[in-house]
Amino acid sequence: MPDAANKPIYLVDAYSDPVVIRLEGRACFTNSACLQDFFTEMVGQGKLHFVIDFLHCTSMDSTFLGVLAGLALELRRKSPPGSLVVCQVGRRNLELLRNLGLHRLLTVDAGDAAPGLERAPLALECTVNRNEVEHARLMLEAHENLVAADPANQGKFQDVMAFLRHRVERKPVAGVG
Repeated sequence: MPDAANKPIYLVDAYSDPVVIRLEGRACFTNSACLQDFFTEMVGQGKLHFVIDFLHCTSMDSTFLGVLAGLALELRRKSPPGSLVVCQVGRRNLELLRNLGLHRLLTVDAGDAAPGLERAPLALECTVNRNEVEHARLMLEAHENLVAADPANQGKFQDVMAFLRHRVERKPVAGVG
């Protein structure tokens, strides 16, 4: 069982404008589903402005970045368009954002100040129980978002997307997952 202190957490203030999310720990494929669900819920409620504080984000993977890209793309399609600002990103995480072209979709705040969580923050529950195919579908969508964000990402992720597409489209044999 993982140490609770190392468990990744998304602290959120869903009632502020912009909505503030603070990352604590590693943002990755295992905890991206709950964040995607949160974004979907917020956009469904008409919230179109988000700030994400990366100060305590130790690392992030391509699935997490693809979820961010999907939100940024969705916010751009709104009328009027919404906004996604990331702050206190740090050098390594900023390098990842730039390498995947996400800096062109969202705003990178280079300042040292982060927005405060106006109310006591809520921790998102990341216990979404998805089966293997649903998890593969989320990962495939996230990587497709990265390609939509920057076509140069196609070459970087074509093998993983082919693998995930095969997993999503595969028909299970009776009694075998």
